[in-house]
Amino acid sequence: MTDYMKAFREDLIQFDESTRDFYTGKMSKQEYKGISGGFGSYAERGGKSGMIRLRMTAGRLTKEKLAFVVEMAERLSLNTIKLTTCETIQLHGLTGRQILEVATKALDHGIVCRGGGGDHPRNVMAPPLSGVLPGETFDVIPYAEAVADYLLSILYEIKLPRKLKVGFANHPSNQTHATMRDLGFVAKEDGTFDVYSAGGMGPNPKLGLRVATGVNGCDLLYYVRAMVDTFLTYGNYESRAKARTRYMQEALGEEAYIKAFHEKLNAALSAGGLNLSVEQSPITKTGTGEISGQRIIPQKQKGLYAVSYHPLGGIPKREVLRNLLDTIQDFEAVEVRLGADGTMYIINCNAQEAEQVLKVTEDGAQTAFEHSVSCIGASICQQGVRDSQGLYRACVQAVREAGLKDGALPVMHISGCPSSCGTHQVGVLGFHGGTKVVDKVPQPAFTLHVNGCETLGSERFGEQWGTMLEKDIPEFLVALGQKVQDSGKAFMDWYPDHLNEMRELADKYLV
Repeated sequence: MTDYMKAFREDLIQFDESTRDFYTGKMSKQEYKGISGGFGSYAERGGKSGMIRLRMTAGRLTKEKLAFVVEMAERLSLNTIKLTTCETIQLHGLTGRQILEVATKALDHGIVCRGGGGDHPRNVMAPPLSGVLPGETFDVIPYAEAVADYLLSILYEIKLPRKLKVGFANHPSNQTHATMRDLGFVAKEDGTFDVYSAGGMGPNPKLGLRVATGVNGCDLLYYVRAMVDTFLTYGNYESRAKARTRYMQEALGEEAYIKAFHEKLNAALSAGGLNLSVEQSPITKTGTGEISGQRIIPQKQKGLYAVSYHPLGGIPKREVLRNLLDTIQDFEAVEVRLGADGTMYIINCNAQEAEQVLKVTEDGAQTAFEHSVSCIGASICQQGVRDSQGLYRACVQAVREAGLKDGALPVMHISGCPSSCGTHQVGVLGFHGGTKVVDKVPQPAFTLHVNGCETLGSERFGEQWGTMLEKDIPEFLVALGQKVQDSGKAFMDWYPDHLNEMRELADKYLV
């Protein structure tokens, strides 16, 4: 066990005391939040229950880790298991004692909760199909795991102004939004990385600045150290609203920020000691059989397949996870990967194994629209303004009842508040929750975002078109989907040439 894992375990004594005090009414909500966030846990709306966030570095959910999640969910009778847009797993509806139990036992399975919230480096992300996806540059997971290990090792040495999110990309799809993170590494065909810094979603979103190109993998930790030191020096400790790294672009100016970053980089290089050496683990399993289908992804390893499973709303049922675990338990080299959109990928299956996985995951999304992304929402989250999960369910039901075909509507992204936990700013269609006063009466509402994009080279944040009342959104989507369907095209082919027509329709519902 590494030194920091031992320290994290010792930390649980303080967390235990604080959690007892909060759930027995001896500690205020705000005071507890300042402590519990550092352990990846927050009280839920109402203060009677809580959640805990399980780091899954690089989105890897091994069989052992999946078994832990399933066993905890079953033993504690949990009904809400949330797959997040940062490739973590959140367990909801826990008592104070259960939170401590999960945090303690998670460490026994190599799962870290420490730093999962608060002003800490968060879960390091990697593409869920890294190492198996045709068209990728190279497998970045070993690098992501090394970066995560380093950031956890310095957790006690640094006091950041706010959280720090790091992501890797190795394919044009840019599923991890690496070019929009606090620190992003984009793998290139020649085996090197481009480095992006000081980006982020949420209020005042910014694309990351490219601070370096052609960086050798052995030097990545120097860039991580430079990012940390730049944030420590120039981050805003006085205003939490302006403390994320993206505000440093404005405070310093782009050119000055890049210069400041390189000053910290040169200092780190001079200090030395952070040279990185990683080992690739090639897949040696022999593929057999052939299979195709909507949820089947042929891997670059001949005869092997990944199966995609998107539980509705990113909330898988515990019985489905149990069946999935039992199914894959004895499958050679098979593991689960978590995507940034709430999709699970079961990789390294031969054709027969893929067929079995398909059968136990039949309850998931069946269309592109049902793959829509939603944060946990205000029914649970204290920071939430609107019930994003409720809106997601209402929209799915309305679209199903309307009989719209797959492709008539795209994946949409829903956040319950301006924070982009549902990544609404990069969706072709996105919504963030708020309130609209109509006839002097506050009404549940969402702001509509249109034409966002996460693809490498085409990154952009969506344009805000206005506010819709929550009750009108399902009707708007059905009307939009019907218009697209009548054109005989799929939405993604239709909308680039029909934005004006789409705007005319949206204007009928905007208030």
